[in-house]
This record gives sequence, C-alpha cells and structure tokens, in this order.
Amino acid sequence: MAAEFLTKRARRPRATLTTAVALAFLFANCPLAQAAPRPRSEEWWFDAWQIIRKVWPIAQGKGVTIGLIDTGVEAQLPELKDAVLRGKDFVGSTDHGGLIDTDTELGGHGTGMAALIAGQGSGSGMVGIAPKSRILPISKASGDYEKPIRYAVDHGAKVINMSEGVPTDSCPSSVQAAVNYAIQHDVVVVAAAGNDPHADSTGTPANCSGVLTVGGVDAYLSPWPDSTPGSSVMLAAPSVSVGSIGKAGVFTPGGTGTSSATALTSGVVALMRSHFPDMPGREIVQRMLATARDVGPEGWDKKTGYGALIPYKALTANVPKTAPNPVYDNIQATGSGAPNNLEHARHKPARTSTHSKSDEPGYGFNGLAFIAALTLTFLSAAGIMTFHSKRRWHSLSLKRKYHGQSVTKK
Repeated sequence: MAAEFLTKRARRPRATLTTAVALAFLFANCPLAQAAPRPRSEEWWFDAWQIIRKVWPIAQGKGVTIGLIDTGVEAQLPELKDAVLRGKDFVGSTDHGGLIDTDTELGGHGTGMAALIAGQGSGSGMVGIAPKSRILPISKASGDYEKPIRYAVDHGAKVINMSEGVPTDSCPSSVQAAVNYAIQHDVVVVAAAGNDPHADSTGTPANCSGVLTVGGVDAYLSPWPDSTPGSSVMLAAPSVSVGSIGKAGVFTPGGTGTSSATALTSGVVALMRSHFPDMPGREIVQRMLATARDVGPEGWDKKTGYGALIPYKALTANVPKTAPNPVYDNIQATGSGAPNNLEHARHKPARTSTHSKSDEPGYGFNGLAFIAALTLTFLSAAGIMTFHSKRRWHSLSLKRKYHGQSVTKK
C-alpha cells in the first residue's frame, strides 16, 4: 500500500520585489539571536512561537541529528547545504545516501520537511526552527519503517521524524520492535497523525506505542479539521499555511497538513535536546506535554492531544519529574509489540502555567504582504511608524493566542 504523505501544497505567486522591499522595513528593529538567519515573512510560526526573541537565544539545535525518514533530501540546495549528512536509501537500486529527493508526487516532500527543521536562510530564504541541527536523510519503500528506524538510531540520530504514514488497524510488531529499539537508545520518535478526518484512528507509525504523534492547529490555535483523530495523538503544532521549499528550491506558501506539524515538532525536540544534552528523551517529551496549551475540547482530545506545543515553555518551565508522560507510560503498560490504544483523557499532564487534496486559506500573511506593498507607495516617516505598529500588533495577536497574554490594541 502506498505511503500517504501528509503535506499538501498550494501554488501561489511569489511576493513581488516591491513587497519584498517593503517587508524589509518590518524587520528593521526585530532583535535576532547572534548569527541567526532571518526567516521569511510567511513563516508565521516564528512569531507565534517567539522563536527569534525567546527561543533562539536559548538553543538553535547545535549538536543534534534528526533522522528524517521520508523521500530523501535535495542536499545541494543552498537552503540545506552543509545541514545534511549522508544517510541511506532503502528504496531503488542505487544508494545515494538519501541526498537526492526521489519524490515525484509532491515536488520534494522530504526536502520540504528538512527545510522546516534546518533551513539555512540561503537561496529562497527558507529558515528552519533548528538551523544548527543536522539532518540524516533516509528514503524508504512504502510501509518499510523497521530498517530505516534502526538505521537512524545506529547512525547518531537523537530525534526521528516521520511525516508520513500508512493506514493500519494497529502497529505491526516489527515496527513496534524498531520503535522500542529507538527508545532503548534514548531516541525520541515523532510521527504525523494524518490528514483524514474520517479515519477511525491514526495509522502506522503514529499508532505505535512510544511515538509522539502530532496533530494540527492553525495560527489562532483552532484545531485543523482534517487532522486525523486517534487515541495516539499527543500534541498539535502548526499545520495550516505552513510553506516550505521543494526539491527545486522554490518556496511555496500555503502548504497544509500534519507533515509540517510533525517536522516543526521534531525541530523543537532538537532545540530541547541541544539545550538539555543530558536529559533523557522521555523527560523531553514529558516537558512538551506538560507545557502544551490546551485547545479544542477541555483536556485531552483526539485531534490535538494535550494541546498546542509551546517551545519556550517546554524549554524553560519548571516541570516536576512526576508529571504524567503517557507517551512512554503506554509502552510500559501495553508491553513490547503491543499497539498504542489506551485512552488518555484520564491522564492529563500537570500544567506548569495558568495527504488529502484540500487546502485551507492562510490566516493573514498574504494580507500582510498587501499592506506592505501599499505602504511602500505612501512611504514617509509617519507611514513607516504606522506600518511597524500594525505588524507589531499582528505579531502580538499570534503570541496572545499561543501564550495566553493580554494584549490591548493601540
């Protein structure tokens, strides 16, 4: 059965030169971590997650390798040059080390996921949230997860990202054994919930015990309606209007799907493993669950799990070591090789603070580009100040949604 890749792309015109020039004024006073690349304006999750101002000063992923089990990565693109290690191809007659993206359906799925994690800001300007991390690319045949997972573990990955899945009633014993192997070697395994809202539950590898399964939310913390529900879903991350590059190196805005949410979550794991190099993976996951912002129905729910991932809180909050951790508790409760099918509603973590065809429209970054272009026409000192104030409000609005802050529009 063909693997179901979990990102959809919407082809839209790239911003004009006029827009690009105007947008430069937006970032004129934006503080950056030293030597950090500047993200594209469409990468709204940087504002929502306070990556530049609060997260990057703590960690940028240095020293962490992410095993990317996907379609391979177009490693020579400027956005990814020097960020991709030699991996392995488990599909085809020639092993290119995972350094060529073999995707013929979505224009470069693996490359897009790699850029979301470790994009360097060159070429199209695509920046990943963990730019100092490194990608270990592994391409695979449909449904073949056992050998790629074990390869990633044996070649230094501390995080494994699988932004794909296949429909199954339960996790195959061979895949579960590989996940167990990863956990025994202190590797955090992250997988996408899927893009089928009518499915009864998530497929493999998302339904394996010990896997951190990720659903989707938009910029305003509304659960993405097409995210696949299931008892294995633990967190939610940005999945609507999440653009990235393909193997041609062209940035495409408007991508929608839990693939992107999973890649961004793996990037956060890389940030945390960089900041806490001696912290076991189970504690990393525990912190992410305990600091998630509850969205959707109160408590755990099948689409967003324990809520929206908040990277800064996961990095800094005081999380007790006794906080619940159902991702790892499940593997103990079900036993090796058993499917992850426990109900999580009773196990809410303690809080430390009060591939379908459809596309969803962006929340507003295209409107931002329009305002920028219009502002350039009426450029004046007063105009620049007014525009900067509007962008600041837009940024604060995202932060209010993600962080529960009280913001008064001025």
